[in-house]
Amino acid sequence: MEVRFHLDENMPLAVADGLRRRNVDVSTTPETALLGASDEQQLSHASRAGRVLVTRDADLLRLNAAGHEHGGIVFWTQRRGIGRLISALDLLRAERPAETLVGQIIFV
Repeated sequence: MEVRFHLDENMPLAVADGLRRRNVDVSTTPETALLGASDEQQLSHASRAGRVLVTRDADLLRLNAAGHEHGGIVFWTQRRGIGRLISALDLLRAERPAETLVGQIIFV
């Protein structure tokens, strides 16, 4: 199964725009009416929807450490610009099946 992404509210919407130009399936927190939702709700929504959560919120790393199940988390360290992040996500999607990301954290 191909990786699909969900961007939480900490991610610039330009990332979603860039991914969509590459025909990557992506949803965003504003589109899914999750603005202001807790981190647990964001993670749960992404998992139920079969999406990997993309964030720069370190609280999601703590949820992972606490044992919360998820379909994968991509943590943007912000050392890369938006263009490089988009390329890294597109490459991840092309190289890895979604099921190999379950419970994993990928730092970009």
